[in-house]
Order: sequence, then structure tokens, then C-alpha cells
Amino acid sequence: MYEGALGHEYADGEAICRQGEPGDRMFIVQSGRVIVEVASGTGAVFVTELKGGDIFGEMALVERRPRSATVRAHGPVRVLTLDKRAFLRQVHEDPSLAYRILETMSRRIRRLDAELSEYRRIRSQDTGVT
Repeated sequence: MYEGALGHEYADGEAICRQGEPGDRMFIVQSGRVIVEVASGTGAVFVTELKGGDIFGEMALVERRPRSATVRAHGPVRVLTLDKRAFLRQVHEDPSLAYRILETMSRRIRRLDAELSEYRRIRSQDTGVT
């Protein structure tokens, strides 16, 4: 990791945050791409890829719980971090920031709902259970 004037630069494959670590800040991808993955019994499971302008780790600002996923650089990436104090200060200066984060979280929940529905549909076809 290289700390620049603004943000941190990570090399390809470098972990930005790890599943199970304490979460006390969120991240904003300034440039490049990151991969989100969750550990399973058989290894890491790909969740999604994020690009410049996307955020991750925002749940840590709402609930102080361990990270739910590992996020790694996919090629060189520059990432800004925002702890809770900085986040609240930014929201105070620009309330639309909170709204944009809610939009992002809502999109993710809708996508997960669709994926879960598809998984259940396929599973019920495979098992004959409806």
C-alpha cells in the first residue's frame, strides 16, 4: 500500500480490508477496480466488482461489527477512507451524501433479493420442492 496525498494506492491482489476484521470506516474507490469476496468452506466466493466512484464498507459506519467480506485490488487502485467522524462531518456539509449511500445500499439489497430468488427457484427445480 502506498499513501498518496489523497487516498491510498494498492497493488493488484492486495487486501484493502479483510472479512472478520473490525470495521470502523468506509471506502470510496477513486480509480481502478476492486473485487469483493466472501470466504466459504471451499475458498473465496466472488461477490462483485466495484469501480471508480463506488463505495464499500459503509455498513461499518452504521453497525460496529466485523467486516462481512474481503475486498482486494484488481489491478492498481486508489481508495479514499472515511471514518465515522469524517463521514458525519461530510453528511453535515452535504446531506445528499447520506441519501446516495442509502441508494447504493438499496440497489445492493435489490440485487441480493433477485439473486436469492433465482437461487431458490433453481434449488426448488433441482429438489422438486416448491
